[in-house]
Amino acid sequence: MNITKENIDALNAVVKVDIVADDYQSKVAELLTDYRKKADVPGFRKGHVPMGMIKKQYGKSIMIDEVNKLLQTSLNTYLTEEKLDILGNPIPRIKEDFDWDAAVFTFEFELGLVPEFDVNLKAKKKVTQYNIVATKELINEEVKNIQTRYGKMSAISEANIDANVTGTFLNEASEINKKATFLVSDLKGKKNQNKVVGVKVGDVIELDTKKLFEDAHKLEHLLGVSHDVIHDLDVKVSLTVEEITNTEPAELDKELFDKLFVDGSVNSVTELRDKIKEDAEKQFAQQGDQQLLNAITEYLVENTKFGLPADFLKKWLATAGEKELTAEQATAEFEKSEKGLRYQLIEGKIMKENDIKLDYAELVAYAKGFIRTQMAQFGNMNPEEKELDEIAGRILQNQEEAQKLQSQLISQKLLTFYKENMSFKSKELSYEDFIKEVYK
Repeated sequence: MNITKENIDALNAVVKVDIVADDYQSKVAELLTDYRKKADVPGFRKGHVPMGMIKKQYGKSIMIDEVNKLLQTSLNTYLTEEKLDILGNPIPRIKEDFDWDAAVFTFEFELGLVPEFDVNLKAKKKVTQYNIVATKELINEEVKNIQTRYGKMSAISEANIDANVTGTFLNEASEINKKATFLVSDLKGKKNQNKVVGVKVGDVIELDTKKLFEDAHKLEHLLGVSHDVIHDLDVKVSLTVEEITNTEPAELDKELFDKLFVDGSVNSVTELRDKIKEDAEKQFAQQGDQQLLNAITEYLVENTKFGLPADFLKKWLATAGEKELTAEQATAEFEKSEKGLRYQLIEGKIMKENDIKLDYAELVAYAKGFIRTQMAQFGNMNPEEKELDEIAGRILQNQEEAQKLQSQLISQKLLTFYKENMSFKSKELSYEDFIKEVYK
């Protein structure tokens, strides 16, 4: 057997595999002998069928099968031993006039090669790292929400600006028929609020859905309308009032603090506000980190220039899936996945050059941390290690779940690396301003 590689250019190559009879004859002879022992042919005792008859019936198919097995094994071994970094899988070149009776079988495979490139972490235009802070307004709002959640609710005769109104929204043409509760003060603008202030149980009023609430998603929930429809919904709905209540805010006292924090860690309004700020900014930090990783990814893809064997990849994508794609479909798939592929190559190079690794013990520890957080949300603050080990083991046996956790942990490791090795432009702002600036 002889295997050679010809570089077409820096991104494409062809591997040629020549297989001769000596490479497969002994194995074919062994299999034919085995077939002869088992063959049950009328007129011959088992194991005594003439070898010529066996060869005529099975020889060629066995030979073709063995050649294909040998070809696949030798190609994989060659790629490994030569340490060739390839994209996708080798694509066989189809020969219409291939002759299985030839003395030498020649096979050719196209390869798409991983490009050579350097990664520059020293951005000319620095990536922005956001420090999201909890404002006094946000803390005040959360204190108010807590007082409302734990407050005492009582029925009132007519709605005021602070009332909760429960009723059925109806519009037959738009198939809206939904009972829901809303706070009058959440309605957008005085015009809408004034339509509801003063109503009594049994009253029926008409409201315009367009700009009824500041947040369209609140209306989506109230009316039971799909997300795709809600933003353009502009109809009139009738509201039949069924219940009107007011909530007397809970006192900010030791009894409320102990309900909120059973460990007794909060004993005053100041400590409550500090805790709200701390918890909010922990959540904001997670969102800030995700945004930072997204921004770094965008920067690296934009500023790390290298070519890709596009024609090869399109050809490979056309046949790589369960269903073969047309040339147009393969091109569209390549264009959709090109950015992700570029970052995957950049990420792989950074991890290799900086010895960023992930072992199974780390993955187990990460899975257990994730499970511990989930269990805490349901009140189990101190799960036993044995229980965590068992749950983590079951999760990691699921390939999809294991890959998801592995991807999250790699992202975490890379973000730590980026923070240590890149310079950023720091910007402090409120959560509301962060959402406006980043997601516009």
